[in-house]
Amino acid sequence: MDETHANLAPAALPNDDHGHILIVDDDPQIRLLVARFLQRHGYQVVGAHDGQAMMDVLAHTPIDLIILDLMLPGRSGVELCQDVRATSHVPIVMLTARSEESVRIMGLEGGADDYVTKPFSPRELLARVRAVLRRSRAARGSAEARGSEIISFDGWAMDLRRRELQSPSGTLIDLSTGEFDLLVAFVEHANRVLSREALMQFAKARASNDPFDRTIDVQISRLRRKLEAGQNGGQLIKTIRGAGYMLACDVQSRQGQPA
Repeated sequence: MDETHANLAPAALPNDDHGHILIVDDDPQIRLLVARFLQRHGYQVVGAHDGQAMMDVLAHTPIDLIILDLMLPGRSGVELCQDVRATSHVPIVMLTARSEESVRIMGLEGGADDYVTKPFSPRELLARVRAVLRRSRAARGSAEARGSEIISFDGWAMDLRRRELQSPSGTLIDLSTGEFDLLVAFVEHANRVLSREALMQFAKARASNDPFDRTIDVQISRLRRKLEAGQNGGQLIKTIRGAGYMLACDVQSRQGQPA
C-alpha cells in the first residue's frame, strides 16, 4: 500500500458503512482532512494523488463515488472524468478552486455529476456526496424495479435496468448518471414542453438557488451531441423559446433486451 492509501486508512471503520469513496487530489492535507471527516460519517475512503494512482485504485477496488480535483499534475480532472465516463457510471463530484461559470461548466461537460468550489465546507461536501449517492442509488433501484423495460425512440433504445443507451446502429453510448436521468425524464414526457425547473425536478438534478445555474443546459447540450447519430440528428431535443425544452419524437416501451 502506498503512502497515500496508508494515510487515509482509519484504525477501525465505522460499522454503518455508507459507501466507498475515492478522493483524488494532489494536496495530501486535503485528502487526509476530507477522508477523516467522511470516515466519521460512515464512509470508507481511499485516496490518490494523480490520475495514474486513481486508475490503479479503480482497477482493483469497487468505488461508489469519486471526489475529483479539477487541477491535477499531468492529466486534468476533466480529462480523467472523461476517461472514467468511457467505461463507468460511477458518480463524480468535481472540486474546483475557481468559481467562474465557465470552469463549472467545463467540469460538467466532462461528465461530472456535481461540483464543489474550494475553499469548501466539509459539511457542504458531505451534503453533496450524500445527495449524489442518493440519486444514483435511487435511479438504479427504480430501473431494477421496472425490470428489463426498453424505451425506443427515433431508432434509439434505452435499457432502464442496465441504464444503457443504444444508438440506431447498435453502438452503446456512454451517458453520465445525470445525462441518463435527464433523458429518462424526456422520454417519459415526450412531445411535452418541460421547463428547466421541471427537468431539474424530474431528473433529480443538482438543486440550485442560482437562477442562472446552467447545469441542465450543459447536460442537454451533451445529450444533443450524443444523439446526433440518430435519424433526426441534433433536432430530437428542441428548445422552445421562453418555455423550456421538448423531446420531439414518438416513444414506445416494451419488455426485453435491445435488438
